[in-house]
Amino acid sequence: MSARKKVVKIEEQVSLHTLAARMGVKATDVLLKLLALGVTGIHVNSVIDADAAKLVASDFGWDVEDVAVTEEQILEHARGNEEDEAGPLSPRSPIVTVMGHVDHGKTSLLDRIRQSKVAAGEAGGITQHVGAYRVKTSKGTITFLDTPGHEAFTEMRARGASLTDIIVLVVAADEGERPQTREAIRHAQSAKVPVVVAVNKVDKPGADPERIRRELGPLGLAPEAWGGDTLYCDVSAKTGEGIEHLLEMISLQAEMLHLQANPKRPATGTVVEALLDRGKGPLARVLVTDGTLRTGDVVIAGAAWGRVRAMTDELGRRVAEAGPSTPVEILGLSDVPKAGDTLYAARDQKKAQALAEARRTKAGKVQASTPLSLAGLAGRLAAAGQLELRLILKADVQGSVEALSSALSRLSTDKVRVNITHAGVGAVTEGDVNLASAAKAIVVGFNVRPTGKAASLAEAEGVEIRSYDVIYAAIDDVMKAMAGLLAPVVVEKPLGAAEVRELFKIGKLGTIAGCMVTSGSVKRSGKVRLVRDGVKVWEGKIAGLRRVKEDVSSVERLTECGILLDGYSALKPGDVIECYEMQEVAATL
Repeated sequence: MSARKKVVKIEEQVSLHTLAARMGVKATDVLLKLLALGVTGIHVNSVIDADAAKLVASDFGWDVEDVAVTEEQILEHARGNEEDEAGPLSPRSPIVTVMGHVDHGKTSLLDRIRQSKVAAGEAGGITQHVGAYRVKTSKGTITFLDTPGHEAFTEMRARGASLTDIIVLVVAADEGERPQTREAIRHAQSAKVPVVVAVNKVDKPGADPERIRRELGPLGLAPEAWGGDTLYCDVSAKTGEGIEHLLEMISLQAEMLHLQANPKRPATGTVVEALLDRGKGPLARVLVTDGTLRTGDVVIAGAAWGRVRAMTDELGRRVAEAGPSTPVEILGLSDVPKAGDTLYAARDQKKAQALAEARRTKAGKVQASTPLSLAGLAGRLAAAGQLELRLILKADVQGSVEALSSALSRLSTDKVRVNITHAGVGAVTEGDVNLASAAKAIVVGFNVRPTGKAASLAEAEGVEIRSYDVIYAAIDDVMKAMAGLLAPVVVEKPLGAAEVRELFKIGKLGTIAGCMVTSGSVKRSGKVRLVRDGVKVWEGKIAGLRRVKEDVSSVERLTECGILLDGYSALKPGDVIECYEMQEVAATL
């Protein structure tokens, strides 16, 4: 056989028997060869990768050629030849992310800049979604990303840092740096994004802007006045003081970055947020980073694809195209993409659809075929003894689903594990209730409510639906539910102790100990243990407790009494009778 014909073509991987058939040899011979090479845990139906196939095929005189097309190649073919659109680059508007601790005035500052009222309508004073807005200033157009301030939205802030040019870190002058302040600084430093510090609330009594500089300097944000490279601006979102200076500093920083893009190329952007609208279907809020996105363009974002049927800007106005640094909401996708997915405009609809379906299939295979190691098996066996709180999460937008899912998953402990059975975008439906009933799960809704007959079905099925508008309220309630799964812990509560001073033998009753209560109290209903020279010699109950000549239920400290132990009479002077009771207390995580 000619060398030209002795080539087996595969795509990334191949089953062992298929490889053997293509080479014209017995599958058992190929299996034995692999075992001889040290490959274990395989059989004739096992799937091997291209490297293993090349290794074993060479022993039979064959070459293996991996003809699998990579995602990058498929995407390149789908987008078409971009050489014609190379052209000169043009300046573009800076993309600015606003970060900082909760309630330090991030949204209020942006509200002052764009002269709108967003903060007043936010649940708990927290921005619940990532929003992108273009603001026309005297220094030019600036695109702002307003990111949530609560720590549970770490992932959403991280996405903001990854697609931004400049970060405006808002710190309240009367409070100083806080946990989310340090967290935002870490995101900025890991993404290598320049930071402009806006020291907010300088109009409040007790404001100390210099204190902020002293606190942030050691964290890597040394002010320019101190020889560092970080710009600081003292502002007040309430009065408007320093806003113009802040915009000047942002524009100055943008000029130093030389931000450019090519509007003539097919669009590239980032999905900032995605949601499922009951009337419109999947919607994606996209920030275009390069090229121009137009109505009618075929786009692909993660495992979602489609043709842009309509676009609206941040004010809800219909637009026909969106250039670099422009946020738009697009309609026409096949599915809800994940926040953070890169969106590409494509020219070949069939190839875009094929790539999206390949991504979806690949994600399913990875989830279904996760290998189990010995350590993993040990982990499963350990987890089998855990209690489990099953949840079904529904939220209005994809970013909230991801953030809430991540935050709740991290609540798992060695005692109770949080199992998110299903997480999705949209209102709570009858399907969610049926799934919760079958899985014995609780439905957690974030900014969504039951729709249709979901509420009545949940009542009939005994399924609990909890709705929240603020994420930390959901986290607190889930923690309480987890603790409620644990059985109460029975603990010993010491009541008191009595020292045996004298012994009295009374007929059939046996030996009665004349005692002095040295601490606490001794109760007839309590349990007791007899301790001699620091060693427990007996444990049981009190058969009789007397004070003078009367039976009593308890005797207090520094009081003499007679104690008859139930079934034990070998007492000695100097013995200590410890009295205690067992109490149930709520278990903790």
